[in-house]
This record gives sequence, structure tokens and C-alpha cells, in this order.
Amino acid sequence: MNGNTKDKGQGLQEDIEMTGDAEETVMAGNGEGAAGEDQTEAGSTAERNVEKDLAMALEEVATLKDRMLRLAADTENFKKRMERERVAGLKYAGEQIFREMLPVVDNLQRAINQISADMLATDKNLAALHEGVDLTLKSLVTTLDKFEVKPIDSIGLPFDPNMQEALTMEPHETVPASHVISEFEKGYFYKDRLLRPARVIVSSGKPAAQ
Repeated sequence: MNGNTKDKGQGLQEDIEMTGDAEETVMAGNGEGAAGEDQTEAGSTAERNVEKDLAMALEEVATLKDRMLRLAADTENFKKRMERERVAGLKYAGEQIFREMLPVVDNLQRAINQISADMLATDKNLAALHEGVDLTLKSLVTTLDKFEVKPIDSIGLPFDPNMQEALTMEPHETVPASHVISEFEKGYFYKDRLLRPARVIVSSGKPAAQ
């Protein structure tokens, strides 16, 4: 009997130990599962952060690219504008000089117009002077024409505010309304650019009947 009792006691002790080992194994398994869940959640959070950072980086790249393209376009436009100004500067290089010469042409023309045919017939010295002034005027006009400075025809033509400046309006028997009667100062073009507008007197039509 003692031998059986001892065997039974040992068996019971082994069962208790096995039960304890099983409980420890289950608890360890539960601990590992919780740790795995924490790691999975941490991994998901890290992925979300990476995606967010990537989206922000792509947005910043797009913004910088847009700024770069705008800057390149502005630079190209600036270069083109400077090139146009350079070409125009070369094309119209003599504009200011020719504009300063026009009053000389005006004065020579006025001097010639003030000498009548009768004065020329009676005064040989005046006739010689008139001839010299006329030759000087023609030479100057020829030089201007050589550099594409050309007078504007105005008398008898419709008034054009783009090329002419009206000093006053007067009635006229033969010149239609809004047409140029006479010029106080002739206008000129320099190449394809208006160098000076003509200053003119414009017809207001036939005078009113008395």
C-alpha cells in the first residue's frame, strides 16, 4: 500500500507541474500576441507618416517646379524685350538728331516763302541770297530723304489725328469740311515711325450764307 500511495503522490505532483507549465506557455503566447499587435500598429503608423511626408514632398516639388518655369518664362520675355529694344535703338538711332534738324528746314522754308517774285526781280543781291538758301534747303531735304525722313502730305487731304495736329478750324469755300486747308508746320515720318506731326488748319466747311 505504501508503494501505491507514493506512486499516486508522485503522479499528482507531476500533473500539477504539467498544468503549471501549460499555464505559463499560454500566458507567454498571449504576451507574444500582444507584442505582435503593438508592432503591427506601429508599422501602420510609420507607413502613414511616410506617405504623408511623401505627399508633402511631392507638393513642394510641384510648387518649386512651377516657380522655376515662371522664372524661366520671365527671363525669356526679358531677353526678347531687351532684344527688341536693342534692334529698335539701332533702327531709329538718328531719330533725335533728325528731329532737331526739322526746325532748320522750317526756317529755311519760311525765309524762301517770304521773298516774293517782285522782290527777286528788283534786287539781284536778294535773288542770289534766295538761290543760295533754296539750294541749302534742297540739299538738306535730300539728305533727310536719304535717311528715310520723309514729309507728310496734308494739304487738301482729310484730317488725320494720328499724323496731324489741328491748330484751328476755318470755313472755306472749296476745301470740304474736316480737310486740311494749310500747314503751319510740316509733319515728317522717320522710316515707319512718326517723327513729328503736322500742325495744320482744318476746314469747317463752306461759310454760312449771309
